[in-house]
Amino acid sequence: MVAACFPLATAIPEHGADATELVYSQHARQQMERREILTAWVERAVASPTRRIRDPGDSTVERFYAPVPERDRRVLRVAVNTASSPWRVVTVFFDRSLRGEA
Repeated sequence: MVAACFPLATAIPEHGADATELVYSQHARQQMERREILTAWVERAVASPTRRIRDPGDSTVERFYAPVPERDRRVLRVAVNTASSPWRVVTVFFDRSLRGEA
């Protein structure tokens, strides 16, 4: 299993006028550990997504998608509450429906 460190808040590289910091819900941290998803991959997806859409079920949440080269370019989906300050990562997983895309 991959060892992961989950800081309470993480600075995000400069990417326009968006949030500069992320916090992780307990659920997101648990899923990252269970799925062996590194914090760096989450940060990279949020900082430089290949696709970014509003969650159809929750207007406060946006989905950030990005391929992860370290995992055979599987597409990581990061659900983030962008209405909160700092932004809050709600959940994260590899989106099987997008395998080979992005």
